[in-house]
Amino acid sequence: MNDLVRNRETVLAQIRAAETACGRSGTTLIAVGKTFPAADIRTLYAAGQRDFGENYIQEWAAKTEELADLPDMVWHIIGDVQSNKTRLVAEKAHWLHTLSRLKTAERLSAQRPPHLPPLNVCIEVNIGGETAKHGVPPEEALPLALAAQKLPQIEVRGLMCVAKTGSTHEALLQQFSHMQTLLAGFQTAGLPADVLSMGMSADLAEAVACGATHVRIGSAIFGGRPAPAV
Repeated sequence: MNDLVRNRETVLAQIRAAETACGRSGTTLIAVGKTFPAADIRTLYAAGQRDFGENYIQEWAAKTEELADLPDMVWHIIGDVQSNKTRLVAEKAHWLHTLSRLKTAERLSAQRPPHLPPLNVCIEVNIGGETAKHGVPPEEALPLALAAQKLPQIEVRGLMCVAKTGSTHEALLQQFSHMQTLLAGFQTAGLPADVLSMGMSADLAEAVACGATHVRIGSAIFGGRPAPAV
């Protein structure tokens, strides 16, 4: 068995164990392939993986061309999107997990081709209040979501976060539980929100325990990131 395929099976087993521990099921695995070649994604696709996450828009756009022959691919953008890159996302992505500005949502809606369904988006929340991370403060998530949902080609599906760096097990549970509360607020406000995108290789179990519907796993599947070229 290929190492990538073996790693994916290990992660799926970890997800199933975490689900069993809290009486849940149905968590979606997003395989995050940033900096890795399209060939690796093709290998995982052949093993049954369909949801893939990418951080860097230009790199991702090139991969979509290389992998255009594969049906049923679901592309999740999980990195920050600059205003000059919104058209690529609007035209090619299925999900954006990092919406934090209404201006971005307006551009995406205007640039989304009319024959495509609305772009699924998650509001990114800076749940740990870290200046180095993107996202809105928790109290700004609902107002942004309500404004974005009014746009014709945007569908607000939920929330996304990256846990605070160095968090203990207890701190992770606290942050992820806060996200659960925010999602409940979205639902009370009438938004079509059912997604919690949270949990990565190091905090998968805590995220699933707190209701994560989508986990974003990179290094546990692909291995360590290649060193950047000098």
